[in-house]
Formats: sequence, C-alpha cells, structure tokens
Amino acid sequence: MGLFDEFYKFNQFTFQCLRAKEHLNLTLAAEKDGTPVFKFPRWRAKGKPIQEVVAAYKSVGAELNVLPFCTQFIPMDVIDCPKHGSIIYHPSILPRHRGASAINWTLIQGDKKAGFTIFWADDGLDTGPILLQRECDVGQNDTVDDLYNRFLFPEGVKAMVEAVDLIADGKAPRIPQPEEGATYEGIQKKENAEISWDQPAAALHNWIRGHDKVPGAWATVDGQVVTFYGSSLLDASVPAGQELTIKGASRPGLVTKNGLVIFGNDGKMVLVRNLQFEDGKMIPASKYFSADETTALELTEEEKKMAEDIRAIWKGILSNIAVIEDSTDFFKSGASSMHVVRMLEEIKQKYSGLQLQNEDVYMATKFADFVQMAVRKLRGEDKEEELVIDYVSKNVNNMTVNMPYQCFINGQFINADDGKTYDTINPTDGSIIASVSSASFADVDKAVAAAKEAFENGEWGRMNARERGRLMYRLADLMEEHQEELATIESIDSGAVYTLALKTHIGMSVQTFRYFAGWCDKIQGATIPINQARPNHNLTFTKKEPIGVCAIVIPWNYPLMMLAWKSAACLAAGNTLVLKPAQVTPLTSLKFAELSAKAGFPKGVINILPGSGGLVGQHLSKHPDVRKIGFTGSTPTGKEIMKSAATNLKKVSLELGGKSPLIIFNDCDLDRAVKMGMGAVYFNKGENCIAAGRLFVEESIHDEFVRKVVEEIKKMKIGDPLDRSTDHGPQNHKAHLEKLLQYCETGVKEGATLVYGGKQVCRPGFFMEPTVFTDVEDHMYIAKEESFGPVMVISKFKNGDVDGVLRRANSTEYGLASGIFTKDISKALYISEKLEAGTVFINTYNKTDVAAPFGGFKQSGFGKDLGKLFSTSFLIR
Repeated sequence: MGLFDEFYKFNQFTFQCLRAKEHLNLTLAAEKDGTPVFKFPRWRAKGKPIQEVVAAYKSVGAELNVLPFCTQFIPMDVIDCPKHGSIIYHPSILPRHRGASAINWTLIQGDKKAGFTIFWADDGLDTGPILLQRECDVGQNDTVDDLYNRFLFPEGVKAMVEAVDLIADGKAPRIPQPEEGATYEGIQKKENAEISWDQPAAALHNWIRGHDKVPGAWATVDGQVVTFYGSSLLDASVPAGQELTIKGASRPGLVTKNGLVIFGNDGKMVLVRNLQFEDGKMIPASKYFSADETTALELTEEEKKMAEDIRAIWKGILSNIAVIEDSTDFFKSGASSMHVVRMLEEIKQKYSGLQLQNEDVYMATKFADFVQMAVRKLRGEDKEEELVIDYVSKNVNNMTVNMPYQCFINGQFINADDGKTYDTINPTDGSIIASVSSASFADVDKAVAAAKEAFENGEWGRMNARERGRLMYRLADLMEEHQEELATIESIDSGAVYTLALKTHIGMSVQTFRYFAGWCDKIQGATIPINQARPNHNLTFTKKEPIGVCAIVIPWNYPLMMLAWKSAACLAAGNTLVLKPAQVTPLTSLKFAELSAKAGFPKGVINILPGSGGLVGQHLSKHPDVRKIGFTGSTPTGKEIMKSAATNLKKVSLELGGKSPLIIFNDCDLDRAVKMGMGAVYFNKGENCIAAGRLFVEESIHDEFVRKVVEEIKKMKIGDPLDRSTDHGPQNHKAHLEKLLQYCETGVKEGATLVYGGKQVCRPGFFMEPTVFTDVEDHMYIAKEESFGPVMVISKFKNGDVDGVLRRANSTEYGLASGIFTKDISKALYISEKLEAGTVFINTYNKTDVAAPFGGFKQSGFGKDLGKLFSTSFLIR
C-alpha cells in the first residue's frame, strides 16, 4: 500500500481530520475500496489513551501519519510511526495563531490573510518544522465556515496530497519555525466571548464572526444572555426599526426587517442575522419582537416512522444520552457543529426529498421542535418569508420608481460580501442615482453555489417543463405590468429615450420571455435508425438535457433586452443562471430579479451580481461549476473569456464587435434609404451592436444622400430622454462620450471630411451631436473600427461596381450584420449571398424578432441568440 493510501486510511482513523460531511463521503468511498475504516467517539478517557483505539491504529501498520489540527494534544508515543513520522495540518500561517482557536483569531484580529500550514509533528504545541504553507485573502464578511468551504478544506486536501508526495519522493522540507511574531491562542470559552461595546463597528463585527458558531459572541439583553450569529458590516443609511436595549452598549440596537443593527463607537453599523437564547433556541434577529405561536402538527404514520428514524440518528450521535426524549437538546447533550453536518447527511441518505440546512438545526435544537420543522419542510408548509428589499426610490417621469440596489443571490437581496459599493450615474445630468453593491469573489462563489444547488437538488431541477413555462409566462406578465417603471429606470440609468425604451428595451424583453416560455415543453430529442437495428431491433434515441449553471455577462446598451435575449433561452432549457449586468447599468437587471422572485422562481435559479467585469466576469468565466458562459461585449474581452473558459471546457457563446456595412445603390428608393440609413446609425444613440458602421453610397446619388441626411439631422431633437418628443438622448456614460469625441478627432486628423457634428452638446450630461463623415478611405481608422455611437461614416463607390463594393464591405474582421438598398431583387440576392455577415437586411434595417436567430461570425463571435437555434443551452445525449 502506497503512502497516499496511508494518508487516505488515516483520514478515516483520525475522525477529527475532516469536517463531518467530507469525512462521511470519504468513509463511504473507503469502504467501497476495501480500506479499513474505524469509527470511535473518542480516543482517550480521563486523560489516558483507550487501548481499543490504540490497538486498531497499530493494526494498520501505517508508514505515515497525516493528522488534523488539535492533534498536538495526542502524545507522539501513542501514534508513533517510525518510518516517516507524522505531519499535521493547522489552519493558520504559523507561527502566528498557534493553538486550537487559530482560525477564529484570524477573524477576531481582523487579519487580511488566512491560510494553513502543514508541519512535522514534535512534542511542542504547533512548533514543529514547516513542510508547506498556503494563504488566501480574508473577505470583509468572511466567516470561519466561508474560509473552510472556499479555501481551507479544498486546498488543504490538495496540499496534504502534495505533502505526502513530497515525502514519498524524499523532497519534503523541514523549515524551522521562527519565534518572532508567534502567538498561542487557547480554546475560546463562552465566558470570555462577551462583546465589549466600546469599539469601532469593524472590531465588533470581527469579534462576532470570529466566535461564530463556537463559542458564540454574546451580550445581555432583557436580563438574559443572547448570542449573536451571522454578522456583516452595513454600509448604508440607518434603517427603520424597533429599538432594543443591550447592556453595555451606548446606543440601542435596531430590530429591522433584515436583522439586528448594532452600532460601533465610530457610528458605523453591523447587521446581525440570527440570535440564540439561553435555552438554545435560535431565531432570525428580525423576529425578536414577534411571538412564535406555532401549533404542533399531527403526524401521519409515515411521518412517525421518519421521526423514529431521526431519533435513531440522534441516538447514534448522542451516545452519552440513554434515551432521546422530545425535550432532548442537541447541543446541550454534547453535539457540536461537526455533528450538525453528520446528522443532516445521515437524514439526507434516508430521506433525499427532505432538504435541510445547518441553520435549521440551530433554529430547532430540541428533538420535538426539530421533528416538527422537518415534517413541515417535507410537507412543503415551510412558507417562504416575504422577500425583503431595500429600495432606492425616486419620483421621476410622473411616477415613483423603486429600485433594488443589492446583489441578488439565492432569492435574497444582500450587500456585497466585502460591503463595497459604487455609484451608478444618470447620463442626462451626471447625478448619482444610487450606490449599488459591488460583488466580490466570495459573492460569485455564493451565487454559483446557489445556482448549482437549485439545479441539482432544488425544486427547479425536479420541475416539469410545462411548469417552467408557466413561471416564465408569469414573469413576462409581471414585466409587462411594470413596463412603465422598467422603461423609466432604463431611461435614467442608460440614457435610452423613454419611448424607445418602452417599445424596444422593455417591449422586446417581454416578447422574448413569452416566446421562450412556449418552447419549454417542445424541446425534444430524436429516434435514429442504425445499421444494427436488425435482427436485434435496437433502438437509438437522443435526449436534450439542460447543462447546469450558466453565466451571462451583458453589455450596457440594452440592459434589460440583452438580459432577456440570453437568460430566457437558458431558463426555458431548464438551466440556472448567474448574470452580471454591465457595471454602469445594473438597475433594470436588479428590478428583474425582484419580479422573478414575485413570479415564483425558486431560490437560486436566478442570481444577479452587479460589479466589475474584470472581477466578477472573469471569475465566472473561470469558475469550475459554471458549464456555459454567454457574453455580449468587445472582441478583446471575448477572447479573454474564451481563454478562461478553457479551464473546464465550458460551452461559450459570444456576440462581439461589429463594423456592419450598409450598401446603398442608385436604383434604391432614396428617401427610404435616407430614413432607414439614419436609423441604422443613430438608433439608440448609435449604441447598437448591429449599427451600420460604414455606409457605401453609389457615386451618382452620394451628394444628394448626404444633403438629405444632414437636413434630417437638423430636425432631430436632442434632450431629456424622458421627454416624449426627444429623438436623441445622452450617451451611456462619460468615458464612452470621451471615447467618441476622440474617435471623431482621429477621423478629422486622417483626412475624412466632417460634414456635421463631432462635438459634445453644450448642456449638462453626456450628450453628443449626431455626426456625419464623408470622403472616408478604406485605410482610415474610422473606416475599420467601430464607434458604437452616433457617427455616420460614408464612403462612395463607383457606379455599377458591384463586386468592388462587395470586396470593400467584406474587408473587415467583423461579421455581425449588413444591409442593402436596391430595387433589383437579383442584385440583392447576389450580394446577400456574398456578404460575410450573420444578418443581411434588404431595403430595411434593425428589424430583429424573437423568432429569428441572431448572431455573427469571424471576430463578431459565434453562437445564436433568439429563435429555435438555442442549442448551446442543452446537453444532448
């Protein structure tokens, strides 16, 4: 048996080494593999080793001991291993925070880095030579559980394997521990965990999270000890709530709809989510003043059997209790947080349909209460709490708009894990609309985990296709019901003209969800005749199945419509999603999250993460649990996403840059060509992925075409997008406006003729004049690169030179859209076949429809949105 096998074996023997869930899984795997497994409740009694345990250990004949932290208390002569000795895993960067509560003190002291050390055992207390170390960042609201789940456990297992391999190869170092900076942190006791209130909010938060769940930071409230759990820093205005006097605190706490708000001596706030009383009962802090008068359920015979099965599981864990009675308290009987996971996993093995969380045990610690809670969940009577939303509300456009501003994860609006926010700006006047949560790496991990859980174990994964469609129809109805509010939010957040936002941004979003809702129960496989069908009569068939967790990263030009185009197909196919809206336009996506919850979508199916593309988008594209990523944006960013997606070979669909050619022949309806050509360029202020990036106008009509365009531009009204008579609103954000002005300067410097515009409008906000360039040569920057703004780039071509203008139109690395204006149908068909673009418009432009596939090729990307060709949302088998 090799060294790794010994490591594997001793993870079974030393039962503390893994947290209960992983230990249980590893135990099951070991049993299947024929590896000896030992289960003992303890290894010593009254300070002396139990001989039965020692004998079982020695029977294995291990070459190497791989031990958990806290085993420095096990005498080395008891677990002597002459060949290679013992190595120990410790959850801190030694020598800082030696001792059993090391990871807790990492949080209590507000360390910015956490990590673990694997060291050679000696007779001291975590003082042996170091073999290897790993570290990670500590998020502002990270708990001990967060650090374990995200880093200490998964990376610790990998590091242990690496350590064993180093020992096997004779390359394992023995680096002496420095004594400088060394501390020893003893086991925290309840009496020492009282909260000292004369501290800043950050120190209060660190104290509470550092003691969560054991031993629990506490204070005296209404004459009894109350333990605080689940804290986070709260960066917002003081919320409304009912005052709660806390002994020692200079300022009363506030019981709010989100939890208990407490104050540091710096005036800043901490939000506490759960409270536990002296009798062990835990409640949501928001329910402190609410009486709990739940009537006991009468159990059916099947439910009584389940109760007895749960009683047997409790008895197996609480072996020191002779009889598990209704009043038996799980924790007062000696159970710890490790036993919580073990108990839930054992229940899950027997009753897979019963979905319990760790918090459920803390909320119902007595056996009778736990059974009642479990039965209510099994019956589906555990009603969801009303969705709690903190809004930014504004009176605008003759209405009050209510805008969520927090991350939406697992069915809840919550602050970013590290508490960071950023301002979203109204491009009409440059004012701040709201401070929006800026999601962190930890938030991405939480959202993906929620989406994965919803897909694999939640109601969504078990839901039939027709029911999925019903939810999507309901969501479309709610979007339509709120269309004026959504259009107003879209207008103030993105600068879209209200009438356009109402018709296109919102209207097409509603249509998209209705269209794909109808597809839900029409996604079918096929039966395939095969050569071996006779004489054995074999049958081959395919089945289309959802992929799993899909990540979606959308742009800022059509915030809600791009969300709808990409997420509706994803949901119709049965996937779950994590969506990152553009950083500058998050508000309609967050409003959509609210409506999805009201429509009845189960928790975790839809998750929305506002924030940085470089952080959130990049982490999503690399995340191992994401099975597909859909992206609309720039070509360079799309290439980076492809590279990142290769880490786990996730599916990718990309809608990227464009430089769409529009060819106008002299036999066209000129007035129509002028009208449609202007729409092709100036629609949505030019912030349009399929905008005509370059117009080729036949020589004989060139000058008249330009004259008519300028005449029409002069009639356009530039102004407030909420004014119903406005034709042209502000550009989306300041940086984009500055980029457009630079684009025009480059065109002038290279020799193109600026016929009209090219300047910022002299008024508050980010307004730009509609612009026309002529005499644009093929080599010029503005002939090759997309402006993504209200800039018409015109080049003339010789009369009758059909093939010449085709070559010029195709001499781009992009291939998203194109257009032709001519009355000659033969010419139109010939050119449409030759143009290298995903969409060709003939005598029209910008006519997209939910039933028509949309997408490009070359460096405009691959994959299709809309229509029935949304196959990248499926796994076919």
